[in-house]
Amino acid sequence: MAKASSEDRLWMASALALARRGLGRVAPNPTVGCIIVAEGRAVGRGWTQPGGRPHAETEALHRAGEAARGATAYISLEPCSHHGKTPPCTDALTAAGVARCVISCEDPDPRVSGRGIAALRAAGIEVEIGLFAEEAQELNRGFFLNKLASRPLLTLKLATSLDGRIALASGESKWITGEAARARAHLLRAGHDAILVGAGTALADDPRLDARLPGLEDRSPLRVVLDRRLRLPHGHDLVSRARDRATLLFTAPGHSDEELAPYRDGGVEVVEAASTTDESDFPETVLQHLAQRGLTRVLLEGGAQTATAFLQAGLVDRLEWFRAPMVIGADGLSGMAALHLESLLQAPIFQREDLEQLGADLLERYRREAA
Repeated sequence: MAKASSEDRLWMASALALARRGLGRVAPNPTVGCIIVAEGRAVGRGWTQPGGRPHAETEALHRAGEAARGATAYISLEPCSHHGKTPPCTDALTAAGVARCVISCEDPDPRVSGRGIAALRAAGIEVEIGLFAEEAQELNRGFFLNKLASRPLLTLKLATSLDGRIALASGESKWITGEAARARAHLLRAGHDAILVGAGTALADDPRLDARLPGLEDRSPLRVVLDRRLRLPHGHDLVSRARDRATLLFTAPGHSDEELAPYRDGGVEVVEAASTTDESDFPETVLQHLAQRGLTRVLLEGGAQTATAFLQAGLVDRLEWFRAPMVIGADGLSGMAALHLESLLQAPIFQREDLEQLGADLLERYRREAA
């Protein structure tokens, strides 16, 4: 769009902030923020509601009422123009009499992808697009990947010592990081659709894989465990609480019904991943399945073998690295397994985006550099 005014920038930044409220709650939909502005004042605000509906535009227009007529709508993603489980947001904006729409970026969904913008313009609404487009795309990167690459965004979370160790040689790991870092890790979980671990981590740590922060208990995502050999005990929390917390178990094909029955009877959904001659594509198979379920954001919490497998497959998009101010040494357990690199040129490269102090610990955020 043409050079945006300071007012446009202010309102679109606010719309993006509203959209962030939906992270981890709106899959398979994108998370969208919308603000209706009339005479320099916000008359309606909305963001995508849990489960993906109502949409942000509908929420904002409902709050604005008649004040939406002749107003400007700031929307962080192109409004839908197709009939799905709800009517098109383009129709709602037109019926409300909105005069102008400022939109951050196009929706990659082939059912929308430019059609929403065209529908608004055909209805005589002034449309400007591109304000904070990069920020809007990053916010919904998982949705974009789901539509364009048939997989969700994958974030790898690590909590290590300064030298990258996750435990002593004995396995002792509680607690390497402090209380503030652990609380932030739970907040991180609440912003994702699923938490994924390997069987080794599930056996060693007996994790509950939920968000245990006051007021966010309902934000606990799908629990996913990779257990090709069915090593997970039937009494494990990931099995015993599966009816209370949705749990998905990926395993190799070929197990008997008797072996699978205790998991399924406990409420675990079991997926027998397609057998291949090359197990290196197992991570991609897992992410493709999760994308087909509509998931857009997955948090990988280890362990070392699982994290390395996804790194080697080039599927880790983000790193959230909690680093404690201690040194454990080479006899400690590493957060990564061997990558078997023959050249530094083969090493996965990430760009640091943020650094935050959490008590005595540091949280470093990285984004994978494009190939």
